[in-house]
Amino acid sequence: MPLSSSDFPEEVQVAFFIFSVMTDRWDGTSGMYLGKDWNNLDYIFELYEIEERKEMFFYLKMYENIVVGYKAEEVEKKRKAEERKRNSSGGGKNYTHNVRG
Repeated sequence: MPLSSSDFPEEVQVAFFIFSVMTDRWDGTSGMYLGKDWNNLDYIFELYEIEERKEMFFYLKMYENIVVGYKAEEVEKKRKAEERKRNSSGGGKNYTHNVRG
């Protein structure tokens, strides 16, 4: 059975929440997920009155590394599937007629 956020300690649950509040960064050309935008982290820490900032930052970065790795794997699987689909179609040359000479 997969873990839910309630299975983790309170600090990690707060890190999950803060992570969800932060905005995502994407590469516009490849569609690759680059991670979170960390520019507003101080503001978020102030807003939610986070005292253990180093510990919270550690959890956030750890979680970001997991998410970035997972999304990179997804993109790679999709790329390989599209490549297989292109290769199985004969390189784009589909002849529908039979020529005998």
